[in-house]
Amino acid sequence: MDYRSAEDVLRLVKEKNISFIQFWFTDILGLLKSFAVTPSELEEGMTEGMGFDGSSIEGFARIEESDMIAKPDPTTFQMIPWRAGEQPVARMFCDILQPDGTPYPGDPRFAFKRLLSKASEKGYTLYIGPELEYFYFQDSNDTNFLDLGGYFDARPLDLGGDLRRETIFALQSMGIKVEYSHHEVAPSQHEIDLRYAEGLSMADMTMTYRLVVKEVARTKGVYATFMPKPIFGQNGSGMHTHQSLFLGKKNAFFEPSDPFHLSPIAKCYIAGLMRHAREMTAINNQWVNSYKRLVPGYEAPVYVSWARRNRSTMIRVPMYKPGKEKATRIEFRSPDPACNPYLCFAVQLAAGLAGIEGNYPLPDPVEEDIFEMTPAEREARGISSLPGNLYAAVEELKKSTLVREALGDHIFDKFIANKEIEWDRYRTNTKAIKN
Repeated sequence: MDYRSAEDVLRLVKEKNISFIQFWFTDILGLLKSFAVTPSELEEGMTEGMGFDGSSIEGFARIEESDMIAKPDPTTFQMIPWRAGEQPVARMFCDILQPDGTPYPGDPRFAFKRLLSKASEKGYTLYIGPELEYFYFQDSNDTNFLDLGGYFDARPLDLGGDLRRETIFALQSMGIKVEYSHHEVAPSQHEIDLRYAEGLSMADMTMTYRLVVKEVARTKGVYATFMPKPIFGQNGSGMHTHQSLFLGKKNAFFEPSDPFHLSPIAKCYIAGLMRHAREMTAINNQWVNSYKRLVPGYEAPVYVSWARRNRSTMIRVPMYKPGKEKATRIEFRSPDPACNPYLCFAVQLAAGLAGIEGNYPLPDPVEEDIFEMTPAEREARGISSLPGNLYAAVEELKKSTLVREALGDHIFDKFIANKEIEWDRYRTNTKAIKN
């Protein structure tokens, strides 16, 4: 469904006898928030927005400044597949406004839109294609596997294939294009890859994807989780993020005469991600559990480096279709799927743009297995590592001018405060250690 205006939405709500319209947005941690309005209230909600108490939303307003407005974006209108029937339900993503109608600086979607506008002023359009891995467990009480399959396994080892298929049908019904799906490396671990799309649309799709995976699993009596590292001794779940910049219809990352088919813009973009990788790690990997994934030996990239085919590096240049302009992209491999996609994509774009603006030099690629190198060998090659835990990542974040400017003071300060509380609870609470 392709909607462009409030009139389109109002007409379809009437035609389809839609019973409720859910207004979706996220807090600073990327947790989905929602409230529903009836069709009789929708027209006012579309034109003026709907008020709510922002003091109860993580990272939003203080109690004395709690009045917020959620104004839906009509282009995001979609039917919710698990709420179909005679009285179906739909949803729209919202922008969060202050009572005077100005954008609320604590809204993650607004933070990303601001970065996209900065890129647009330079003529760039960001395209993103994330690969979100996740696990199916028998229930939410334990990590009992649904299957014992491995990478690309088929039936009878891949017992989650039917769930993935139902999930893909649900995603497609919501206008989300899927490239392919497969069983991942660990038992009961799966992946559905979304076809690349414009940055803001993809952030909205990522939020939708996570909910659809969980809801389809729930309807089948199964539990799905995007927790980065739910099982000791098994691979964790990552969110390898493919990205490129276009200038109009031309891929700004493509250069046919370059040995890597990478333009100077692409090389500076990669250099920006590398230079700012440590300071934005807390955004890309925001939970205590995230750093149980970021350890050597489980395919998780912990070293700041790039290559073409080497999957031990943090950034890879996929070689699936060498020389094809539209397929030229970079793959940033350190983020995990439990991040806030709006903030995650925003800081990555900010780092890439900084590399372009500053003409950052790109180090040589590392095609050797970095996990097999000694510390001395890595040091000699100038290969640094990402922070090893949430505390170290937050300390790096605190020093970052780039991330502060990308997210704004409000989100930056609130995010740090939240993560400091999480770390304190983790290190002082023995029960938290089990998680």
